[in-house]
Amino acid sequence: MVSDQKNADTQPLVMQQTLASEVSCMGVGLHSGAQVTLTLQPAPANSGIVFVRNDLEEGANEILADYRSVCDTLLCTKISNDHGASVGTIEHLMAALSAMGVDNVRIEINGPEVPIMDGSSAPFVFLIESVGLQTQDQPRRFIKVLKPVSLEHEGKTVSLAPADDFIIDFSIEFASEAIGHQQIKFDVSASGFKNRYSKARTFGFLQEVEYLRSKGLARGGSLDNAVVVDGDRVLNETGLRYSDEFVRHKVLDAVGDLYLAGARLLGCFTAHKAGHQLNNMILHDLLADESAWCWTTQAAETRDVSNVIAFPSSRTRPSATNMGGERVSLAVASPAE
Repeated sequence: MVSDQKNADTQPLVMQQTLASEVSCMGVGLHSGAQVTLTLQPAPANSGIVFVRNDLEEGANEILADYRSVCDTLLCTKISNDHGASVGTIEHLMAALSAMGVDNVRIEINGPEVPIMDGSSAPFVFLIESVGLQTQDQPRRFIKVLKPVSLEHEGKTVSLAPADDFIIDFSIEFASEAIGHQQIKFDVSASGFKNRYSKARTFGFLQEVEYLRSKGLARGGSLDNAVVVDGDRVLNETGLRYSDEFVRHKVLDAVGDLYLAGARLLGCFTAHKAGHQLNNMILHDLLADESAWCWTTQAAETRDVSNVIAFPSSRTRPSATNMGGERVSLAVASPAE
């Protein structure tokens, strides 16, 4: 591993952030269909993102959000620890934490799945905005890509290349005329993610949903939390949120999966027909090669880190109706004065 680079400028550095206070939500697990309560709590600088299964034995229930903790990528991204505790469908929450600039957070959850909510990251962006962020006293570290890394697997490709910012260039190809070929490029920022990507929902095909349910999976899936395609048509009565919602959701997933590197990437991620498996594989390939990356810091004025502010307890917080129709049950703890 290459040591931290010194920032030659005298400008203030981007500092780490955590939540200003804790916030909770409830929802169903996509595959189990079980009701789940999730609580985001402030965490110390340099502690990272840690999931805590509070329905399991203390001491064996903490799971670090890390690419090396990934144990399954078949239907979602699932992480586990050495004691067998696991939590799945973490990618939509991880995407919100990454894009909105949350470095350190403790996530308590009483089940094996993050609630699917509406199938997007928008409810989690709302949770973060409802309490705001607290700047911490340690500089944020970024993982800077120094040379190209790429891989191909079963006709799907991903690569990482040097860049000054975090850029995602994603393309997909499906036979269904409802999707077809879609491609989009995104210079990841908090405002851009919130406004143009966070509401993109997970999607699937009707025949796949029926098969999964026959296997006891997708019990919590519905037209309220996923876009379902049957042949060449979208079954959701309200249609799509974006004309290219499918590829936008793939970008959303990639933002979340790549945050498992342990820090925000500075590099261009290019993907074609990829998913959770390749998103994780490219992190293993990159970080296994010490000449391909290094730690670095950045001057504050060069980054659009977050447009989130802290809400003192005396001010009104956003209400659930501000989410444009998303349903979320909130329990917000007042931040310390």
